[in-house]
Amino acid sequence: MRVAMFGYQTWGHRTLQALLGSGHDVALVVTHPKSEHAYEKIWDDSVAGLAAEHGVPVLLRARPDDELVTALKEAEPDIIVANNWRTWIPPEIFRLPRHGTLNVHDSLLPAYAGFSPLIWALINGEEEVGVTAHLMDEELDAGDILLQRAVRVGPSDTATDLFHRTVALIEPIVRDALTLIDTGRAVPVPQDRSRASFFHKRSPEDSRIDWTWPAEDIERLVRAQSDPYPNAFTFYRGERVRVLKASVSEGVYGGTPGRVFIREGDGVVIVAGADARRGRSRGLVIERVRTDEGADLPATEVFRTMGGYLTGR
Repeated sequence: MRVAMFGYQTWGHRTLQALLGSGHDVALVVTHPKSEHAYEKIWDDSVAGLAAEHGVPVLLRARPDDELVTALKEAEPDIIVANNWRTWIPPEIFRLPRHGTLNVHDSLLPAYAGFSPLIWALINGEEEVGVTAHLMDEELDAGDILLQRAVRVGPSDTATDLFHRTVALIEPIVRDALTLIDTGRAVPVPQDRSRASFFHKRSPEDSRIDWTWPAEDIERLVRAQSDPYPNAFTFYRGERVRVLKASVSEGVYGGTPGRVFIREGDGVVIVAGADARRGRSRGLVIERVRTDEGADLPATEVFRTMGGYLTGR
C-alpha cells in the first residue's frame, strides 16, 4: 500500500520507522515544526530528519491547510497513518484514502483520549497502560478500534518507565494493523463511549502539589513527573522545591495538610489529605528534592527543622 504519515516527536518517529520497514511505500510525511512547549521538547526525535534520510517528501505544518490537501491528493495514499499529530485532522483529509486514516494513540481507548495519557493514567493509579490503533472519525481518538496492546503498571514505575515500554509497542502494532487492513482481515470494533474520558495538555500548573490530596495520590504524581518531565513541585519558605523521590509514610499523621512534621526513614513526613485533621491519613515522606538552582539534595538537608508548611505558592 501507499502510505502517508502524520506524526510528531518520538511517537511519530517510531511510527515512521515502522512504516519504512514494513514493505509499504511511504509517499509523504507530514510533521509539526519544533515547539518550545515544555512537554513537546521531551522525546523529540525528529520525524522530518528521519524522512529526509530516506528520501521521503516532508511537509511541515502546524495544522492542515489547502496546500497540504493538494499534496495528499497528488501522493494518492491508500491509507494515512497518524501518531501524536497535535491538531484536528478534518474529514476531507482523514477520509481521503480508500482505507481512511489509522491513528495510533498511547492509551487503552476509550479511556485517556487526548493529551499526556500515560501521565494522567499513572496519577490516577491505573493498573495497565498501552497503545491503541483505531480508525479515525470526526471525534478525536473516538474511532473504531483495530488493535490494542497493554503493559502492567508496577508499584514503583515512573512515567519515564511507562513511556519506554509503550513506545516499544508502536512498531508491532502499526505493522500488524496494516497487515490486517491490507489483507482484508481487519474487524473494527466500536468504542464503548460510556467508558470514554478526554484529558487536556499538561502545563506547569498540573505539576503543582496539592497537599489536600491523599499521600498515595501525591506519591504517584511525583512518579508521573519523573525526569525528563517537569517535576512535581511545592514551595518552602518562599522557594520552589521540586520533589524527585517520595513514598507513603508508614505511620498515620494528623494535622494540617502541608505541615513539615517529622522524620521517618530517610525522609521527612509532610501531612497530607483533606481529612488529615482526623488523624486517619498517611503522610508523604519526601526523600529527595531539587532546588531552583538545580541542586539535587536529600530532603533532610532542606527540611532541617520540623514545623512550617509546604504551600502551593
